Amino acid sequence: MHLQLVDWIIVVLSVAICFIPALFFGKRSGKNTAEFFASGRSVPWWLAGLSMVATTFSSDTPNLVTNFVRTQGTLGHLALHMAFCPRRNLAIIQSYICTIISSSPCNHSGRAASAVRGFRAIYLGFFFNCMIMASVNLAACKIAAVLFGLERWQTLLAVGVLNVVFAAHSGLWGVLVIDMIQFFIKMSAVIAAAYFAVNLPQVGGLSGLVQKVSERRGPGGLDYLSMLPDFSGNWDLVIAVFIMPLAVQWWAVWYPGAEPGGGSYIAQRMLASKSEKDALGGTLFFNVAHYVLRPWPWLLVALASILVYPELSDIQRSFPHVDPKLIGHDIAFPAMLLFLPVGWMGLIVGGLIAANSSTILTHLNWGSSYLVHDFYRRFVSPGKDEKHYVAAGRVSIGLLFVCSSALVYALETAQDNFNIMLQVGAGSGLLYLLRWFWWRVTAWCEIVAMIASFGISIVFLILHRNGVSYGTHKELLLTVMATTICWLVAAFFGPPTAESALIDFYKKVRPFGPGWKHIRILAGETEAEAAAHLQRENIPLALVGWFSGSVMIWSSLFAVGNFLYGRMHYAAGLCVVFAISLYMLIRVVRRLWN
Repeated sequence: MHLQLVDWIIVVLSVAICFIPALFFGKRSGKNTAEFFASGRSVPWWLAGLSMVATTFSSDTPNLVTNFVRTQGTLGHLALHMAFCPRRNLAIIQSYICTIISSSPCNHSGRAASAVRGFRAIYLGFFFNCMIMASVNLAACKIAAVLFGLERWQTLLAVGVLNVVFAAHSGLWGVLVIDMIQFFIKMSAVIAAAYFAVNLPQVGGLSGLVQKVSERRGPGGLDYLSMLPDFSGNWDLVIAVFIMPLAVQWWAVWYPGAEPGGGSYIAQRMLASKSEKDALGGTLFFNVAHYVLRPWPWLLVALASILVYPELSDIQRSFPHVDPKLIGHDIAFPAMLLFLPVGWMGLIVGGLIAANSSTILTHLNWGSSYLVHDFYRRFVSPGKDEKHYVAAGRVSIGLLFVCSSALVYALETAQDNFNIMLQVGAGSGLLYLLRWFWWRVTAWCEIVAMIASFGISIVFLILHRNGVSYGTHKELLLTVMATTICWLVAAFFGPPTAESALIDFYKKVRPFGPGWKHIRILAGETEAEAAAHLQRENIPLALVGWFSGSVMIWSSLFAVGNFLYGRMHYAAGLCVVFAISLYMLIRVVRRLWN
């Protein structure tokens, strides 16, 4: 593809508008680690929310959505949205997070607390973080290969220079400002891509898309447009793409940005907010924008790609210069971008650069915060001044990008890598949720869970290499069961957390439920005092808010889809459900704050 002069002008302007404002935050971010990693805890709700949305909109997200739609239908993607929605909404009611950046609560003590912080810094901040960035940059390499014929190393060099320089210079303040501007550029770009894809002659507009795609069937008789599974049809598909995400995945699997117990870059934005109300407002905005505003442009492009490129061989014939190893269903999204007219092509290229940068910048800052705060400062070089640790953070940013770039060469498709990350995090999600409700969950439980899930995932990976596979959903369930057994054994038979640390944690957070009764007694609190505190906190009402928020997002997500499909009676009914659940959520939030 050859961009015209006007396209190049739009690309340059898009990048300049995003990145130049971040240059002015270098001096402020270099003052101390609180500014570099947490923006001085003075971020307003709208900036925190926009940054959350932009961060989770990466260059691999449209590719991943396209892969799901082409192999599992619309249901495959919507089921994942429905699974992650309750998990993200738990951030609204979760208890305080007590470390500066990491998500380990302060109910740990002694050597165990140091061990889990150091272990998580390496395991999550380095290893897991590099896997995520590798997946994002793999998508960038595929897009650049389709659009410009670039080799992997050329794409990695280009995005590396851009992202590493700005992440190291401007800290989290620069990341937030870049995210805010990029959100609007990215949304404009994907909406334009959806519009032109749907109006291709092969597609014939929205009505033509719905009619033509409904006449096609995917693997196993898959209905691409169905938003609910066919319970009389392929039960393996129903279990894999609908039942497992809704029944197990949302609470059992750890995934950065969507953790049952909080943490990662979502918590980083909450911790950087200037007040609890700003943290709540940003999280609510993020949930609505993430699940309702963003998905449908991607879905429309993915559905249109089924008509334009029905088989992978069609993509290979259209792009003979692309490395065959990069050809997969996820590459159908960049393949559809070639139909954009002059001018709009420049906007989509600028939007894709923005999508890559918004995620990579966040992961570089977030991963560096783990490595500096929880490992380097604690175990390697304690007692230095703040500027020394800021410099260490900047060095670690470069290291993270180099290591993640090397990992790009070991990956093939966005969905394969997504499944690997879910598999590695399987079973630890329940631990991160229960640690707020049960005093027996110790730091050693976290370490055991992470080691167990990783070890089991390696076993399944080896089996895959030797041609043995039990199916993604079965392997996920087995990993969840085995990992849960391992950390429960550590909870009952491993070293407990010091009672003094548990009592201090209880007095600060006041976790509710029978799981903390033993510590409540040791803290000298009577049943009447506990009941009075519970009434003030009104946890049942908070759970009503969590449920109504989830229903609000689900109903609006499906309402938009049914409207696009022309099913107006379903869309109208879902709009009524949306209005009722929104009213309930507003009432709950007001009562909780009062």
